[in-house]
Amino acid sequence: MLLHGRGTSEHDLLPLLDALDPERRLVGVTPRAPLTLPPGGAHWYVSVGIPSPDPQTFTDTYELVSGWLDALLAEHGLGYGGLVLGGFSQGAVMTYALGLGKGRPRPRGLIALSGFVPEVPGFELDLSGADGYPVALGHGTYDPVIGVEWGRRAREMLVDAGADVTWRESPMPHAVDPDYLNELAGWLRTATDASGGAGDAPRRGAADPPRS
Repeated sequence: MLLHGRGTSEHDLLPLLDALDPERRLVGVTPRAPLTLPPGGAHWYVSVGIPSPDPQTFTDTYELVSGWLDALLAEHGLGYGGLVLGGFSQGAVMTYALGLGKGRPRPRGLIALSGFVPEVPGFELDLSGADGYPVALGHGTYDPVIGVEWGRRAREMLVDAGADVTWRESPMPHAVDPDYLNELAGWLRTATDASGGAGDAPRRGAADPPRS
């Protein structure tokens, strides 16, 4: 599952599903964020600064998407042990929250591109038991939207917790490095081999948006 960035849509990262999983072994889903805000497009929360999203919209989305994701996995007969959760920009922020939030089931692995770890009152991470946990991070050295220092900070936090972190820092602005996708495809295969394939489940799609 891939979560898009601020002001785009569920279709933005859809092409990455085939780039990351060219053999179509896995179910691939790209949901739409629940908020529509100026200047347009879908948003996961109101941006008021880094590393702290607007607490109310962040918390509302976190709770909404958590329940929606639980239901989606159950619908396909899947569990969190077979889920790799990823995102870009705001989607990466929500990936950290949904994947590492205290009290949440931990996915098989995480992909976070050009994001930051959120700091919100009442929200806590749980990095216990993260020894060897697969996480793939990427960030542009010249990112003017979310500075590369936030990606480096996330990497340091996860390495200190014992996670198995794959890191790519690319000489580019706020964007996905296309050269990193081949490496991520191999990383994804390794991360999912032990969890099995997706059977006869639907293969690709932009999912219905989470709704309250």
